[in-house]
Amino acid sequence: METIAKVTATEAALKLINHLKTKHGELMFHQSGGCCDGSSPMCFPDGELIIGDGDVLLGEIGGCPFYIAAQQYKYWQHTQLIIDVASGPGGSDFSLEGPEGERFITRSRLFIKAD
Repeated sequence: METIAKVTATEAALKLINHLKTKHGELMFHQSGGCCDGSSPMCFPDGELIIGDGDVLLGEIGGCPFYIAAQQYKYWQHTQLIIDVASGPGGSDFSLEGPEGERFITRSRLFIKAD
């Protein structure tokens, strides 16, 4: 039985990830919890964000670990996160893609019994 990834990325997102890896080295992602940054996936140099017991590793995109807060995961556990890219500035100055004129965004789809 094939397991469906909890997080995946579009070709556009993978292209931006590879570009950022060239500039910044290894990367990591954390799905933010909303409020000021609007629940956007945040991209950091690997190890810059301290991951703790309150975070869940969903998987990898572009060879980079992707985490989400355990509390938020309770609400999103029945969905697949699809990381994509949109033009324009994002909601956070902390994510590495901001100066590139693009931003990572999260799309999602519910898992269904056929999955």
